[in-house]
Amino acid sequence: MSRSAHPAGPRHADVYPEGHYTAPPADLNVLDEKVWARAVRRNSDGVVTVGGIEVSRLAEEFGTPAYFLDESDFRARCRAWADAFGPDADVFYAGKAFLSRAVVRWLMEEGLNLDVCSGGELTTALDVGMPPERIAFHGNNKSTDEIERAVRLGVGRIVLDSFQEIVRVAHIAQSMGKRQRVQIRVTVGVEAHTHEFIATAHEDQKFGIGLAGGEAAEAVRRALKLDGIELVGIHSHIGSQIFDMAGFEVSARRVVQLLADVRDEHGVELPEIDLGGGLGIAYTSEDDPAEPHEIAKALNEIVTRECEAHGVATPRISVEPGRAIVGPTAFTLYEVGTIKPLEGLRTYVSVDGGMSDNIRTALYDAEYSVALVSRTSDAEPMLSRVVGKHCESGDIVVKDAFLPADLAPGDLIAVPATGAYCRSMASNYNHSLRPPVVAVNDGEARVIVRRETEEDLLRLDVG
Repeated sequence: MSRSAHPAGPRHADVYPEGHYTAPPADLNVLDEKVWARAVRRNSDGVVTVGGIEVSRLAEEFGTPAYFLDESDFRARCRAWADAFGPDADVFYAGKAFLSRAVVRWLMEEGLNLDVCSGGELTTALDVGMPPERIAFHGNNKSTDEIERAVRLGVGRIVLDSFQEIVRVAHIAQSMGKRQRVQIRVTVGVEAHTHEFIATAHEDQKFGIGLAGGEAAEAVRRALKLDGIELVGIHSHIGSQIFDMAGFEVSARRVVQLLADVRDEHGVELPEIDLGGGLGIAYTSEDDPAEPHEIAKALNEIVTRECEAHGVATPRISVEPGRAIVGPTAFTLYEVGTIKPLEGLRTYVSVDGGMSDNIRTALYDAEYSVALVSRTSDAEPMLSRVVGKHCESGDIVVKDAFLPADLAPGDLIAVPATGAYCRSMASNYNHSLRPPVVAVNDGEARVIVRRETEEDLLRLDVG
């Protein structure tokens, strides 16, 4: 690969403008195990491997940009969640994080259920034989067609998100001669993100039915009166990328209080509560996510304690990890193109992908790590911003990170922890082609979602 010289940007920074670090890492060649899939290593030649396969070989065979997913890591994380919660709880993988036929097969084989939120996700699940009773259907605006199909097929539960939906699902189920199992999604007034949470008196969001003003209690009253539905529980979801369990404690306390109120008013003890997902993963070395067994222990203790305090039977708990399973298992591989130093600021490193394959930095101001993976380097660290090739100034993949100062066009760099939401939210902006997803396992690599082609773009353009 070429090693063309270019004026270097700043090497060291006492103040790191927008990122996590205040100084460069001690060794840019060392991969932080917290942010990489478990099968990722750097071999004796200095090339990063996944499942024993060098990234340079993967780039030659599958091209760049591309997502590479460690199948063994994905499966291990599924088993860890299932084992942590045990047979008396339910783990629903949140398909919105990333879903494909292969993922559905892995979920079935590892004993997890599936949470879908669209007809397309439902179709993908059923296409490879996921039993409908192991599927939960979410969404704040499910279409009549989606509801009819879910009821007809017998999905395990539909999560009701509004007063209109309570009536709609009940009417559709009754017209089919069925009784659909449902949960009511309540908005508990807790907003959690990373290490902080806010407990509010109002619920200003599009999801769920408010708890504080009595709307959730009224939703329960209406649901219990309708013949077409069987109310089996309460659902809540408080945020995303959560490390602090305090928000779940407040949420569980409020949900259990609702269960007690339902018992007192209706003489009914609802058998299920779903505490949602949103558990965080490590995107940078500063992130410190809990392990599944720690999360399970904490949630079980919170719910049990609150139920005992209110004298209600402890319900069956459900959780919905998505990012926490698939997020750490994949990385995105790019080839370096243009390198543009800005004296006294940083060096812009342009790659052959961008916001079309990872919109999260632009959309959420998300933080990511990055590493040179096609070789090692003893050059000084260079404060860099990894950007894409799209016609947007906000087309940023990694806002600020250190890369070696001898980085050159043709080098391969990789961004870890891109298994969740990157492919799911990928687009054809600038008529770009969405990258493939390649599963790697024990020395073998196979495409599970193929790269788009220009023919794919033109096939949809019927003008």
